Amino acid sequence: MELDDLKVTRFDVRHRVATITLDRPERLNSWTGRMHAEYRALLERARRDAGVRVIVVTGAGRGFCAGADTRALEGEAERGAHDPGLAEDIAKPGYGIRPEFDADFAYHFGIPKPIIAAVNGPAAGVGLVLACYCDLRFAARGAKLTTAHGRLGLPAEYGLSWLLPRLIGVTRAADLLLSSRVVLAEEAEGMGLVNRTLPPDELLPFTYEYAGRLASEVSPSSLAATKFQLYRDLHRDVASSVREAGVRLNELMGGPDFAEGVAALTQKRPPVFEDPATPR
Repeated sequence: MELDDLKVTRFDVRHRVATITLDRPERLNSWTGRMHAEYRALLERARRDAGVRVIVVTGAGRGFCAGADTRALEGEAERGAHDPGLAEDIAKPGYGIRPEFDADFAYHFGIPKPIIAAVNGPAAGVGLVLACYCDLRFAARGAKLTTAHGRLGLPAEYGLSWLLPRLIGVTRAADLLLSSRVVLAEEAEGMGLVNRTLPPDELLPFTYEYAGRLASEVSPSSLAATKFQLYRDLHRDVASSVREAGVRLNELMGGPDFAEGVAALTQKRPPVFEDPATPR
């Protein structure tokens, strides 16, 4: 999918940070098959761009993503079946890394770059799912979050019943999943669901400052390896994690980022990490 073909998203790269903006502000960026296709294509573009080290996801206007588009839901209610509205040739960012990641939204775990959700407004249903699958979540104070599915007579969506307990614990996850109640960003921060809340006008400046530090101060190879460890280790035992950490330690010690990091430390200067080769 070419950038000229984008209809419901926007894409921008500045200072090694890519921004994917959900762009249906008149509908609070409600989710459609077209949006999902464009989003996946842009994630793949950001993954392949060697000049991109961090990805930010946000919404246009006053919403992050208010969930599935109501018109699409009405059509599904009439048919009595779910239609994701995706073509067979849809992009598959993050696929092929681990079998556990080869599914809708779980593909975020296979992207070797940090993904930060800047939740600027309501995040409901699939919108909350999207935010939860990002690696970090910063939110505007007063933003409303809800799982939403219970009020529609549906099950928890897209593996949220697996992910939420791992983010905030079983008891808190049960509260959000069973009640479908609305929580404000401030309460979500107290639960650990949101990393930090900020005044709305400070959300994006803070997010880009944080992303910029990751992009400039942390080795790209370390970011990729650490993110892989984080999500791979959710699926296995601690001994396996320890053993693989030792293997990856030896691999990275033979690379240029480690040499540069040590040189910068001894010379008391900021490290200058080169952009890695384009990921396959």
